Amino acid sequence: MITLAEIESLALGLSITDRAKLAADLLESIPGVLVDEDEGLSEAIRRSEEMDRDPSVCVSHEEFLKAFGRSA
Repeated sequence: MITLAEIESLALGLSITDRAKLAADLLESIPGVLVDEDEGLSEAIRRSEEMDRDPSVCVSHEEFLKAFGRSA
């Protein structure tokens, strides 16, 4: 049987997009443990799915900082 350490090692080898999707899917699979009073997790999942459907909506860290007048 595969160990948690092996799964973690494989997961860390994924792209950041795939890791984010995996993390969202895993969190979504845990019933009733997380309380999302402000629906922040739901919004994060919705945005992740939106980025999966249309990568052009993504903004790089540098673009984000530039939009707010800061440098990377």
